[in-house]
Formats: sequence, C-alpha cells, structure tokens
Amino acid sequence: MEYITPGQPNIGVILCCDCGAQIQPNPTNRCIACIRARNDISEDINKQSTLHFCRACERYLDPPNTWILAPLESKDLLKLCLRKVRGLNKVRLIDAGFAWTEPHSKRIKLKLAVQKEIQEGAVLQQDFIVEFVVIGQMCDDCHRIEAKDYWRALVQVRQKTDHKRTFYYLEQLIMKHRAHVKTLGIKSVHEGLDFFFATEPSAKHLVDFFSSVVPCRWSQSKKLISHDIHSNTYNYKYTYSVELVPVCKDSIVCLPKKLAHQLGGIGQVCVIQRVTHNICLIDPCTAQLAEVSSSVYWRSPFASLCTSRRLKEFVVMETEDADVNYFTGQGQISHKHQVAEVWVQRASELGTDNMIFCRTHLGNLLNPGDTVLGFELSQSNVSDTNIDAMNQDRLPDVVLVRKIYADKATRNRKRRWKLRHLGIDEDASSQNRDYTDFLEDLEEDTQFRTNINIYRDASKQPQDGTESEAGDLPQIGLEEMLEDLHIDSNPTGEGEEMEEGEEMGE
Repeated sequence: MEYITPGQPNIGVILCCDCGAQIQPNPTNRCIACIRARNDISEDINKQSTLHFCRACERYLDPPNTWILAPLESKDLLKLCLRKVRGLNKVRLIDAGFAWTEPHSKRIKLKLAVQKEIQEGAVLQQDFIVEFVVIGQMCDDCHRIEAKDYWRALVQVRQKTDHKRTFYYLEQLIMKHRAHVKTLGIKSVHEGLDFFFATEPSAKHLVDFFSSVVPCRWSQSKKLISHDIHSNTYNYKYTYSVELVPVCKDSIVCLPKKLAHQLGGIGQVCVIQRVTHNICLIDPCTAQLAEVSSSVYWRSPFASLCTSRRLKEFVVMETEDADVNYFTGQGQISHKHQVAEVWVQRASELGTDNMIFCRTHLGNLLNPGDTVLGFELSQSNVSDTNIDAMNQDRLPDVVLVRKIYADKATRNRKRRWKLRHLGIDEDASSQNRDYTDFLEDLEEDTQFRTNINIYRDASKQPQDGTESEAGDLPQIGLEEMLEDLHIDSNPTGEGEEMEEGEEMGE
C-alpha cells in the first residue's frame, strides 16, 4: 500500500481591484499601495505645533502655567511634545522618537508610528513626522528678575542676642534637611537672616521647618503690589517674621517663680544646657533638669542674665562633694553631673586671698587648678524683674557654667573635622569667636551634635599612619570622636559625611 504525503497547500492569488496587481487575499482585496492611497490614518493628527521656550532659564512651557526643564532629546521633552500632538487618541501609538535637526534651527521633529483598524480584520500602520517650532517666551520668574522684582515671599529670622551661635546651628539644620533648595537668595542682616522665595507656599514651608527645630514664634504681613479691577485679582508680597527665643546655650536665666514651680520645683537661677527644639535647663545647685517648649516660653518669657560673651574666668582652688536634699515630686535629676561645693578665685586676682564659695553641677569635671567660666551675680548690676522678686539671701555669688579644656588656637589647629556652609557668612573660620565656640559645643555635647552632619578635614589628617595628639580635650577626645565616625564614600571630595544620628564619641 502506498501512502501519499500531503504537501504544502497552494495559496491562491487574486488581482487587486484597483490596479490589477497580483496579491494574496485580504479583507480589502487591495494591495498595500492602494490601501495607503485610499486611507490616511494620520489625517486627523496635526503635523505642526509650537513649543514656548524661555532662553533665560532654558525651560519649556507645560500648559497652562508650568515651566519644566527638559534637555534636547530627553524623555521629559518627548512627553511634553506628545501631549501637544492632537488626535493621537484616535489611533494607537506604536513608536515615537526624535528626528535629527540642527540644534540652532528652532525646530524639533518627532517621528511617530501609529496603527489603526480601517475595517474589520484590516490594520494599517503608518509612519509620519510632526514638526514643532520653538518660540521664545520669557517665564514669569525671569520676567520678575528683569523687572527687579525678585521675590514674592520673604522670611525674616531674627534673634535678639549678641552672638551668632544659634544661627550656626540653624544653618547646619537647614543644609541637612535641604530646607533652602527653593530660595531665590539668602541675605545676612543685623541680628538674623533673610530668605527670599518666589511663592508663598515655599516660604510657609520654611517657617514650619523653623517651628519644628527651634523654639520660635512668627507673624505674617502682606503688601499690595497691584490690583486688576477687571478680573478682580490681587498681587501681594508676603513677609513672615520669625523671632527665635532670645536665650542661647551657656546663658544664665532667672525663671519666674510660677514657672519654676511648674517645672518640678527647679531653682529659679538656671543654666541653659542647649537650645534645640526645646530649651534645656539645669539647676547648678541641685543638678535638676527641665525642658521648656516654645509655647511655654512665650506664655512665661524670661531673659538672659548673662550670655556666653560676658562670662569671666575663675580658677578652682578647692572642691568637695555636696549633700543635696531632694524632695517628693521633684523633677528629673541629671546623672551625668555631680553637685559639689567649690572655692574659686577670679583669674585676674590669682595669688590673693579673695576666694568665693559656690555650688556647681560640674563637680565630676573640676579639680583644683582648673579654669572655668562663670558669672558673678554678687558684683553685677542685673536688671530683671524675676531676680528682683527673689530673696537676695538665696542668690548664689557665682554661677559656674563650663570648664575650659584647652587654648582655642590649639584646639582649632588639632581639629580634624569640619562643617559645610551656605556661603552667607564669610567669617565662619577659626578667627571667629562665635563659630569657634559653636565647634567646641559640638565636641563637648554628644546630644547637641546628633542633628549635625560632620565631615573629615582632609587637610588635617595624619600622614604615614601616624596619629596626632588630641591635646587637652574633654572625655570625648578628638581621637575617639573620629574613630567612632561612620564614613561613607564622597565623590565630591569635599569631606566625608557622618550618617544621621551617628555619635562622634562616648
């Protein structure tokens, strides 16, 4: 028996009903050339359009009033061009790309491939070019700059103190959280900073940031610039005035009697440990701690009896432990400090018999011969309503604030780390006393520097593996501080950054 193997079926051909060419059967019974001649699926798509381009800031207009930065042949520019092509919703877009044009020709061409079903079972694909003409138009931001109208909103930050240590801390927080990215400019003025913005929401966002990181209060005002009576639209300039609390680290304050009672019976004469989102106080006679929030401070404000610039040097002559009588309901007691009774002498009167007795919370740090900074209340003319209402017998003669560890020039020379700046203060160097004090605060206070990004200073790193001495530094010595840093790679070469929350020392 013989088997017949079936072969490939022969596909018949037909003649095109228009031109008579032999073709394979299809639903239209026409060849491809005749189909394209009879059907243009891109006829409802506009082949020409315009793009508005600002030559000052090199941005394109995304209607109705948004300006975007889109380099040539980028995805952003392709997306913008496709949105301006009308009629694409009637076809299916298969491919889109840029056709080469001269960069200075003010022409942008798109090559599009679309598909459409012309009748049941027949799908036609077509390629075509859409040309865009680039028209110059100045954006609103550049128009205001040309008209010398740079800003719409202004944030004024002020603090009524005689130093800038708080602003150095605020500068580092702004850089860490990138709160300044939308500013048009930053200007340093007397007692503060000015931040300029193009829109009011950006200024309000910075005000909210200040309210969350430092104790402050703010107020708003606006000024009418123009008014269109036909459309009833108004053009205002907004000004936000932010006032920081007029107290700072190492300041000596006298609390109101009622507020001291609310804080757990703390003494009225206190030393400010640090100012972060709250004001941290410590009683030098009992080492009791307290925190005052921004709302509590402005309800019961208190001023500084003495700032860090008015502190005088004293030499410790004798120390001994003190007995502290604690009571029920008292606030938190610091375990990092020890109350001691010390005899001190003014540094200018060293060698005489004039010694002063006082109690201090620095008993665990002081030894005979150490130099400390303090304020002598008994020999000072202080004008304060809270201290005038106190019993004068309960006022301490001297309030000791901090210990002096080494000469400032020596510490600056051996400091192997640095900070970055916004570029608004040209005196941020080792020659500036306020900035030097701020760096020393970061070295001595672990909790204070957790919110700061710190970088290695490549110019002061030891060579050939040798370690430089840290000098007469506090317990968080410079060597231990640098060993505990967690260093990431830094392609910019400006220093290496400590991760957020990482401590520099024990």
